[in-house]
Amino acid sequence: MAQLKRKTAAKRAAVKPIDTRLSALRSDLDAMQEHARGLAGDVGNAANDGAMAAVEAARNMAERAYRLADEAAAGVADDMEEWASDNLEVARDTVREKPLAALAVAMGVGALFGAIFLR
Repeated sequence: MAQLKRKTAAKRAAVKPIDTRLSALRSDLDAMQEHARGLAGDVGNAANDGAMAAVEAARNMAERAYRLADEAAAGVADDMEEWASDNLEVARDTVREKPLAALAVAMGVGALFGAIFLR
């Protein structure tokens, strides 16, 4: 009987360290799970920050492209106005010198536009 008590006590002694180790393992797994959740949140925040930065960069690029297009359009409009002003006097002189030729050219251009738009 004494020998049986010793075996039972030995088994209990062996079970105690296993329970302690299992408890430590459970707490380690819980800690790892918490760290994994935190990491997933951090990754999500980093991805969100990256997306926000990309959107901001795209917005800045679009604004710059709009500004450049607006400046180019204004420049072309100014150039066309200047060209028309410079050549208007020459056109007036030509029409005064050759009114029938100017009338024929105007009718020809009108007929061409009429044919294009009636199709």
